[in-house]
Amino acid sequence: MLFETPATSGHEQVVFCNNPDAGLKAIIAIHNTVLGPALGGVRMRHYADEADAVRDVLRLSRTMTYKNALAGLNVGGGKAVILGDPKTDKTEALFRAFGRCVDALGGRYITAEDVGTDVNDMELIYLETEYVTGVHQVHGGSGDPAPFTAYGTLQALMATLKRKLGHEDVGKVSIAMQGLGHIGMELAKLLRERGAKLFVTDLDPAKVEHAVSEYGAEAVKPDEIYDVAADVFAPCAMEGAINEQVLDRLKVQVVCGSANNQLASHAVGDELHRRGILYAPDYAVNAGGVMNVSLEIDGYNRERAMRLIRSIYHNVSKIFDLAEREGISPQYAADRIAESRLAAIGKLKLPMGRATPRMGHLRGEH
Repeated sequence: MLFETPATSGHEQVVFCNNPDAGLKAIIAIHNTVLGPALGGVRMRHYADEADAVRDVLRLSRTMTYKNALAGLNVGGGKAVILGDPKTDKTEALFRAFGRCVDALGGRYITAEDVGTDVNDMELIYLETEYVTGVHQVHGGSGDPAPFTAYGTLQALMATLKRKLGHEDVGKVSIAMQGLGHIGMELAKLLRERGAKLFVTDLDPAKVEHAVSEYGAEAVKPDEIYDVAADVFAPCAMEGAINEQVLDRLKVQVVCGSANNQLASHAVGDELHRRGILYAPDYAVNAGGVMNVSLEIDGYNRERAMRLIRSIYHNVSKIFDLAEREGISPQYAADRIAESRLAAIGKLKLPMGRATPRMGHLRGEH
């Protein structure tokens, strides 16, 4: 059953989903639908408590609004979290119950894969609702979004290198990668194919071992990755990787990675800027996955998706242009560009009923 709460932190709607029979406790946060229905993945993880889960989903859903706006997509921002251990608590009933919660929102929120969930989980959700992206290609979807997020991160890195070092040749730089999850490993593969020198770390030794054997990376202990003397630091793990405690340890010229909410605070971003470390705002960098799945709403085309993802290079360059012109740090420039688009399109906003997607046709339904 659904319990709607009052808007929090500028959110339009926060919905608590609870189905004891299926073991489901989840939260769906719709931050903003000015540009269209809220699109954002569903994350499954073990939270310390429900308040921690609420904080996470509110922060992530707001980021999705800015990410989608900056990416030029006609979708708003939303996110969902499922409280549970993805290694032990996944069941068909749980994801189908979550799918019913999504369906009850009538298209205001469209879900997708995120940390702790995968394409097979999306298939289970799809059994209960059409408002899900990233399903298998046989059902008209685009499949696993991780390769597309990694490819977009590569485009952002090239733009950042060009701005900071005067070239975009990934093969000429060394990169300290923090996190080798699904996206991080895909990124390591792309970087190695282009000749980059990789230093990698992860809490899972098996993933580090794979990157070392497959991509010639050099293993680093998790608590030592900040001390690596590399050209680039690439946060590809969880949020808040860069905080005041690690600033003095960084020996890089560029920060560019695929993780969400990499900065512990805006003040940390200001300090990076003051120190001459060029930070590529995370929600511009990692937009490739949502760009890809957003195309499923109107009918998926892989070639079009790749063209759209390549625009991340231009988007990141635009952020740096504004930051230099206004003398502000890149994260403020990114926010300003996103907010400008939200304000402009908000004046043209259509009634929500007309913005609600009709997705059945792209699954081959009539």
